Amino acid sequence: MKKKFPYHIIVFLFPACFIYTIFMIFPLFDTLRISFYTQDLMGSNLDNTTGVRTFTGINNYRILFFDELWSYHFWNALKNNTYFFILHVSIQTPIGLLIAAFLSSKELKFKGTYRTLIFLPAMMSIVIVGYIFNLILSNLWGIPQTLLGAVGLENLYQPWLGLKETALITISLISIWQFVGIPMMLFYAALLNIPDEVLEASKIDGSNGITTFWYIKLPLIMPTVGLMVILTYVGNFNAFDLIFAIRGLYAGPEFSTDLMGTFFYRTFFGFQHQLGNPTMGATVASATFGIILIGVLVYLFAFQKRITRYQY
Repeated sequence: MKKKFPYHIIVFLFPACFIYTIFMIFPLFDTLRISFYTQDLMGSNLDNTTGVRTFTGINNYRILFFDELWSYHFWNALKNNTYFFILHVSIQTPIGLLIAAFLSSKELKFKGTYRTLIFLPAMMSIVIVGYIFNLILSNLWGIPQTLLGAVGLENLYQPWLGLKETALITISLISIWQFVGIPMMLFYAALLNIPDEVLEASKIDGSNGITTFWYIKLPLIMPTVGLMVILTYVGNFNAFDLIFAIRGLYAGPEFSTDLMGTFFYRTFFGFQHQLGNPTMGATVASATFGIILIGVLVYLFAFQKRITRYQY
């Protein structure tokens, strides 16, 4: 007897698919479409008879990549975003993994308290975090100079948010402090999923804590490490709110903290006396999407397939 098609699956999936299509798929393709049209700041090159923008092909991308008025800000934002991502991967991921390794120890007490305290900043509003650190690092009433002065190191203090060389690093460290709980929880869950039999066998073979972690636990959770890296990549190239909360749309000083998100916002919506340019804004957004897509594809085909997945 032939089975009936499970129509109830369509009924259950339709609401989610409909909402996802309206708010994600359609805006994505419409943004890509708009990026192939042109319009100056006053919209004077719109066809007055039809009200349709002028199709320009890939000219907007040529302007974005090579025109000196746009290329400087694009490549500067891309460079800063790449540096922002590298700092997160090289600092946040190892720290999260180290904390998760300590929390997974059976001898450690008050694990729940430690997990809560470490994960708590991730639940805070990014705007509030930015405002608080603006006060903490303020030259007028900030506390670093007081703390350094108390131990005789006041000469080490600098206005870290006001210097081109240190502003992006400082904001990156603030972001790492706030979100280190996310990789910690993912790694912690992966470590708890390792069977006790595997760990007990390593102890019988004479393995100590460090060698067990390095040669047993780490290879077993490597897929989770790769997942965390790509999630960090996508999240960092969509970053906007922390930069906006701390340095504003200018992403100062001298655009040294400018990321793709802030560059897109200024381009699309404008700022101060500069009007927004929707078509170039769509071009910046499409270029950002392409960069993220390339990174995800590299992860899927060059990294994920090479990871050994252990069945236990």
